[in-house]
Amino acid sequence: MIDDIRAHLDALAKPRGAMGRLEALATELALTQGRVEARTSPRRIVLFAGDHGCVGEGVSAWPSEVTAMMVATILSGRATSNALAAAADCPLRLVDVGMIGARVDGPTFFRDARVADGTAPLGAGPAMTVAQFDAAWSVGAEEAARAMDEGAVLLIAGEMGIGNTTPAACVTALLTGLDPDAAVGRGAGADDGVLATKRRVVASATARALGTTELRAAIASIAGHEIAAMAGFYATGAARGETLLLDGYVATAAALIAERLAPGSVRSMIAGHRSAEPGHGAALAALGLTPVLEWEMRLGEGSGALTALPLLDAASALLCDVVRLDQIGADRAD
Repeated sequence: MIDDIRAHLDALAKPRGAMGRLEALATELALTQGRVEARTSPRRIVLFAGDHGCVGEGVSAWPSEVTAMMVATILSGRATSNALAAAADCPLRLVDVGMIGARVDGPTFFRDARVADGTAPLGAGPAMTVAQFDAAWSVGAEEAARAMDEGAVLLIAGEMGIGNTTPAACVTALLTGLDPDAAVGRGAGADDGVLATKRRVVASATARALGTTELRAAIASIAGHEIAAMAGFYATGAARGETLLLDGYVATAAALIAERLAPGSVRSMIAGHRSAEPGHGAALAALGLTPVLEWEMRLGEGSGALTALPLLDAASALLCDVVRLDQIGADRAD
């Protein structure tokens, strides 16, 4: 397959390799779909929102209530993800997979009754049961299936959940073997005191997970509902051969889970960016992915993937819309 893609690119009306990294990205894109003329439209971004009990343990600079505030902002159409999705002509859907307290209703906001309210504190025991993990995974799987049934050929998963870089660090440490301290970053602006607490919580929770013999139970014990949902979303999209454009650290932690529980999912993945979180590089390396962008972004909400999306559009245009040299009667001189 890769030889066919390269031959196609070399046959286009341009010098060989003249588009540099864009040709490499076009090759990645075509490989995810198993076809030379890979497309990036229609597409969809699904944001999964959930709360985390570890916030009460002091791992975040922000209280859990900010999750609901940001959900309301997204529903109002004024968040960063809204602006970037609109600019990229990427329909956005928002799904509640574990928020606590009052619900914020809206035309693109959905709550699945199977999913519990928030996760348990990591310091007290498992964050989720296997049943809760499986329920959240199923929500994500159904969202991917819905998007593809409605025509999407490129899928983006994003998240909104204050404190979720803590379970992402746990998942990364568990599934890559990275030292827990190296997996922990400042998230949404943690000061030195919060960072130290976060490291203690991640080290303790990861050690407990490493002592759990069943892999799914180990992952459930440190994950979050939105992370499990994104993992199910990725596994289902990959099983149907569509392109998965990854966002940042939390989304890539979900990608690690998808690849471990549904091996081969990574073949459908393209890394939109490498975030400022220190563990993200290790997560991408474990998946064998090279990020499109390295712009030190760390917002979440699918924002890094949305920022990279126009470059995938350019890669698709190169594959699908450029005439070949033989069609214009030219001989290759390079």
